[in-house]
Amino acid sequence: MNEKLNILYEDADLIVCHKPAGVPVQSAKVGQKDMVSILNNYLAAPLIRVVHRLDQPVEGVLVFAKTKRAAAELSRQVADGSMKKIYQAVCCAVSAGPDGEGQTAALPENGSANKNGDYEPGREHRLVDYLVRNGRTNTSSVAEKNSRDAKRAELVFRVIGKRKIAPDCAGKICLLAEIGLKTGRHHQIRVQMAHAGLPLYGDRKYNESWQDFLMEADRIHLSGQDAGKIPLALCAVSLAFCHPVSKESLTFEITPQSDIFSAFGGDKR
Repeated sequence: MNEKLNILYEDADLIVCHKPAGVPVQSAKVGQKDMVSILNNYLAAPLIRVVHRLDQPVEGVLVFAKTKRAAAELSRQVADGSMKKIYQAVCCAVSAGPDGEGQTAALPENGSANKNGDYEPGREHRLVDYLVRNGRTNTSSVAEKNSRDAKRAELVFRVIGKRKIAPDCAGKICLLAEIGLKTGRHHQIRVQMAHAGLPLYGDRKYNESWQDFLMEADRIHLSGQDAGKIPLALCAVSLAFCHPVSKESLTFEITPQSDIFSAFGGDKR
């Protein structure tokens, strides 16, 4: 692996890398560093073709094509859902017990989601919503099914870890969730999880109370100049697809770099 660029795999047809949080996949802003320009500089040629994306504040595994043929085949896999992506997210929740034990706040009745809010580790929950994108504010929101421009959004998640925020934050906990997207909508994970009562840690757009759920170490940062460095706790941890030429099945997995994930220790995967 190329340590500087976090390149996980490379051949004549494609390149797989670990995108850090805060770097856009492709930017129209002059002079702004993005993954396409970084990789083209690394290759010393304008070969990189984008086949899927991650939002700028999201870190994770990405595959880029080097040829037109590879781009077409990988894009087909994205479109038909055969390219599989798994995410991990740290979500904010309120427990029924003052010590952070017991049931968490209930999900709305949605698909097979457990409306009692009992997030038993490993149990799968399904969320189905209809999202409308606002291009002016670069946000999305949940709308009625028949709303103009509403698009169906579906994901499944399971809780794989739980931690109390701090001894003096009664009832407030963070959950580590593993998420699989069934559709690919704008800000889908952030919007759907927030609508379900589980907004993401560090999410300034969809979690109005994000500062109330900060882990103890991050609350110390908030009092200083490092507050803006607390990242959105969302990472694409796994990517699986079929090689566009050799047809070999490839799977790549990473560990999130954000410190918030390390709070869950051995709970992760």
